[in-house]
Amino acid sequence: MFHRSFFRRCSLPTARRYSKAATMSLKAISAKDAASLDKDLMDMGGWSLDQLMELAGLSVSQAGGDGLVAARHLAQYGYNPSIYYPKQGKNELYTRLRTQLENLSIPFITDANFPTALGETSLLIDAIFGFSFGGPLRDPFGGIISQIEASNVPVLSVDAPSSWDIATGPPEQGPGAGFMPSALISLSAPKPCVKFFSGRHFVGGRFLTPAIAEKYGLDLPKYPGIDQVMEVGVNADARF
Repeated sequence: MFHRSFFRRCSLPTARRYSKAATMSLKAISAKDAASLDKDLMDMGGWSLDQLMELAGLSVSQAGGDGLVAARHLAQYGYNPSIYYPKQGKNELYTRLRTQLENLSIPFITDANFPTALGETSLLIDAIFGFSFGGPLRDPFGGIISQIEASNVPVLSVDAPSSWDIATGPPEQGPGAGFMPSALISLSAPKPCVKFFSGRHFVGGRFLTPAIAEKYGLDLPKYPGIDQVMEVGVNADARF
């Protein structure tokens, strides 16, 4: 959903147990449909962009910590996130989010300090690009992806591992060709590239209404309790 260029890292003192629907397989939707779904959530569902970012960030934070919102939630959960934000958005929305993080004393990692921070973190949340990304990678992201590929840090990617094409998956060569995160969280619904993914897969979309789910042919998992995410399988070919 509405994430932009940044990485987050956080120290996770305890492991979290996740609800898992082992036999449930969700359909994937194309990038075009995903964009249309987001628009419908605002036009038909009455959600604002700010609200959808909050819901996305809350889901990501529960899966292991989208974006600046997830970092804020993680800090409020008692974790110690820091943020690498190489291309900062100038939109007022992102400016306000940064102010919220600074008010919580959440540190921002500089370009020079990123390699050191990468070596010290216990988990990295990858939310550089949204579902509309199509290569090739522009500077400085190729180098950033290469550093992550070379590290042993567990990675949770949002919607698609960064550098992956939303439809065709990882690039054949260059940065990202060997990038396989430990986990992936799909917001609203899985995207086609999930068929190339071999790690743990979560879905976060408890805010979808029955009418919107029916319009896009989505199966809504039964989220347990107050959880915003669920670990699921995926059938990416079923939608196309």
